[in-house]
Amino acid sequence: MSDIETLAIYGGTFSPPHLGHVHAAEAFFGALEPDKLMIIPSAVPPHKSPVTGARAAERLAMCRLAFSHIPRVEISEIELLRQGKSYTVDTLRALEAENRRIVMLVGTDMLLSLDTWYCAEEIFARAEIAVIRRETDCEMAEKLQNTAEKYREKYGARVRFIDVTPIEISSTELRACIAAGRDTSQYLSAEVEAYIKQWRLYQS
Repeated sequence: MSDIETLAIYGGTFSPPHLGHVHAAEAFFGALEPDKLMIIPSAVPPHKSPVTGARAAERLAMCRLAFSHIPRVEISEIELLRQGKSYTVDTLRALEAENRRIVMLVGTDMLLSLDTWYCAEEIFARAEIAVIRRETDCEMAEKLQNTAEKYREKYGARVRFIDVTPIEISSTELRACIAAGRDTSQYLSAEVEAYIKQWRLYQS
């Protein structure tokens, strides 16, 4: 094992954690082969509207069901236990350690807006950025590459792309499907789907 520990982190609302999230986490782990993959459900994401239908403890439980098959994974409560908004820079500060390399997974929307996040320059300094696309649009691919290059030039950002075919799932549309009682087995693991039904989550 290297003297430098690689910590891969993947944050999000995960309401619910669907197969697109799982696919991204598996690809992230496969590309990096980190010493640890940390899944971090957010408490109050500053760049998104609050999502109703599942409490923090329920989202945490669903993440454990969805991701626990991945090697060296840890489902972290670090943001759920912290008061206030879940600023990424606060999480990075808390996770930083000597001889530790932190790599943060982001999707398309997150990459495009990353320089508007709180203390963006510090985020780029504290973590490498790994990007997994959430769509297959060729024009978007060029836009993402240009954005990454802008971050490299402006912030000295370390940005890499993970080449994997995306699974396109909208969490908003998925919650609407659940509320309508439609079949969601193609979007959710059997364990997460059963949990949602058991606790009647996302019901209108």
